[in-house]
Amino acid sequence: MSEITIRSLTSETFDDFAALVERNKGMFASCWCTWFHPDDREPDGAAEDNRAFKKRRVDEGIAHAALVYDEDLAIAWAEYGTPEELPGIHHRKEYLATAEQLPDYRITCIQVEKAHRGQGLASVALRGAVDLIAQAGGGVVEGYPHDTGGKRKKNSSFLYNGTRTMYEREGFTYDRPKGLGNCVMVRKVAPTDS
Repeated sequence: MSEITIRSLTSETFDDFAALVERNKGMFASCWCTWFHPDDREPDGAAEDNRAFKKRRVDEGIAHAALVYDEDLAIAWAEYGTPEELPGIHHRKEYLATAEQLPDYRITCIQVEKAHRGQGLASVALRGAVDLIAQAGGGVVEGYPHDTGGKRKKNSSFLYNGTRTMYEREGFTYDRPKGLGNCVMVRKVAPTDS
């Protein structure tokens, strides 16, 4: 790898994100990282595909991600946003029943292109999301990684939001379990002085 940088997902970087997703066959059955968003498609716009749906949300400023670049090639991302932007978390009913309050931001999905896995880029993407959240004013941030007990029990293709161990290394603390094999990790992120 050459120089690794982080850029925010915007209208200007969407084509880089799209190329990454297309190289990886849409990621998880052509999800395009839309599963966690509310489905606010118009009733007659049901045919709007996930790519177009994601592009529209990015253009409207209601879809966020930290894109990890190797020079000019996007090779990973971490999706983040407010609970209103990303309400569709797994085990939502259980999560809401045990939540004392909602966070300011959620990190819902971290993906690394298959050819670049095993190089610590999921952690880079997570740090990138935290940095972008700090630039946006910071706040309480939650992530919902797999709690593997420190062992790699799953193929990395199915660790869509990393592991508890990775979050702990990045300054998050364990809050509670969520569903079977996942957990809620929390970190207070200070705003960046600008």
